[in-house]
Amino acid sequence: MTTLAVRAPATTMAGRQKLTLVLLLGAQFMLAVDFSILNVALPVIGQGLGFQLSNLQWIATAFALAAAGFTLLFGRIADLFGRRRLFLGGMALLGLSSLVGGLATSPSMLLVARVAQGLATAIVTPAGLSLLTTSFPEGPLRDKALGLNGALMSAGFTSGAVLGGVLTELLSWRWAFFINVPVALAVLVAAPAVLAESRHERRPTMDVPGAVTVTAGLLALVFGLTQAGEYGFASPVALGGLAAGAVLLVAFWFAERRAASPLVPVTILRRPSVKWGNLAGLLAFATETSLVFLMTLYLQKVLGYSALATGLAFGVLGLGTVVGGVGAPRVIARLGSRATLITGFAVQAAATASLALLGTSQEWIWLLLVSTFVGGVGNMLAIVGFMVTATSGLPDSEQGLATGLATMTQQVGITMGIPVMSAVVTAAMSVDADVLGGVRVAVLVNAALVLLGIAVSATLRKPAASE
Repeated sequence: MTTLAVRAPATTMAGRQKLTLVLLLGAQFMLAVDFSILNVALPVIGQGLGFQLSNLQWIATAFALAAAGFTLLFGRIADLFGRRRLFLGGMALLGLSSLVGGLATSPSMLLVARVAQGLATAIVTPAGLSLLTTSFPEGPLRDKALGLNGALMSAGFTSGAVLGGVLTELLSWRWAFFINVPVALAVLVAAPAVLAESRHERRPTMDVPGAVTVTAGLLALVFGLTQAGEYGFASPVALGGLAAGAVLLVAFWFAERRAASPLVPVTILRRPSVKWGNLAGLLAFATETSLVFLMTLYLQKVLGYSALATGLAFGVLGLGTVVGGVGAPRVIARLGSRATLITGFAVQAAATASLALLGTSQEWIWLLLVSTFVGGVGNMLAIVGFMVTATSGLPDSEQGLATGLATMTQQVGITMGIPVMSAVVTAAMSVDADVLGGVRVAVLVNAALVLLGIAVSATLRKPAASE
C-alpha cells in the first residue's frame, strides 16, 4: 500500500519571491504616502500657485476621485490583459504625473497632475496586490506578504504627513511630487526582470455597462462624501452626489446579474468572506485614517502644535502599524483570520475610546502617543485579517478582481472617513463652539464604528477544513 505524503505549506521565501516582495512593497508604500503627503503643504501650495482658499480641497479631492473611482475597473482590466503590464503602465504614469506636478505653474496644471496620480494609483494598487497574492501560495507565505504590505501601506499613509512637512519646511512642496520620480524609474527598471506576467488564460469580453455604472457610481459617491465633509451632509450638492452614487451602484448590481462576462460576478459578491470581509475592511480604513484627522485638529487647534510637530507625533502611530503588520501573520496562524479581525478591532476600539479623555494641557500628549500606538497595532491586525479573508479561497484567475475589491474598499474607506468625522465635529461644535468638545464626540463615534467592525467580523463563518 502506497502512502501519499502531504506537503506542508512553504514557510520560507525563495530568492525571487523576496525580490518580488521588496519591489511590490516599495511601490505600494509610495502610493500610500501620496494619499497624505500634500495635506500639510496645502496652504503653501495655495500661496505659491494662486489657489483660492475655497479651492484648496480639490488638490486632495481630485486625487481621491480618480483613485477610488477607477480601482475596480483597472483591477478587472489587469485580470484580462496582464497584471504586470498594467503595473508597469501605472508606474510610468505615476512617474510622469509626479514630474508634471512638481513643475506645475498653475492650479489647472497641478490638478491635472493630481488626477493622473490618482489614476496611476487606481492602476498600480490592485495590479500590484494581485501580483503579490499570485506570487505567494495561500497560507503562511501569503499571510506574511499581506501583513508586510498592510503595515507599509498604513505606515505610508501616516508617514506621508511627516515626509510632507519635512520636505515642505526644508526644501519645497514641489519635492513632495519629485520624490516619486526616481522611485518610479527604479521600479520600472527592475520589474521586468523580477515580476512574472499573470493573467486570465481565456480573455472574456469586457463588461461595458458594468464598467460604466460602477465607475460613475464610485465617482459620484466619493464626490458626495468630499462635499459633505466641506459643506455638511445637508448640502444639496453632497446629497445629490450620494443619491446619484447609490442609484448607479444599484444599477451596477442589476447589470452584473445579466452580463455574460460580468465585471464583478454576483457569485463572488455573495461569498461571506468577500462581502463581510470588505465591509470590515471599510470600517478599519475609515476609522483609523479619520482618527488621524481628528488628532490633527486636537494637536493644532487645542494644543497649538505646528504642522511639522503634528506630523512627527503621528510617527508613533506609524510605528504601531508596522508592529501590527509584522505580528499579524503569527496572530492569524494562531487564531485564524476571523478571530484576528475581532481582536484587532477590540484593541483599536479600546485605544480610540481612551482618547475621549484628552484635555487642554500639553501633558495629555502622552495619552495620545500611547493610545495611537496601541490603536495602530490593533487596526493593522484588523486590516491584515481583512486582506487575508477577502482574498482567500479564490482561484488565481479571480485574484485581480478580489484584490481590486479590497483596494476599492481601502480607498473608499480612506476617502469617506474624514468627511464623516468632519461632519460629526462640525455638528457637535454647533451646539458648543469648542474644538475639544467636537473632537471628543467624534472620537466616541469613531470608537462606536470600530465596535461595529467587531459585529461584522463575528458574522464571518470559520472555513471548513476542506476549503
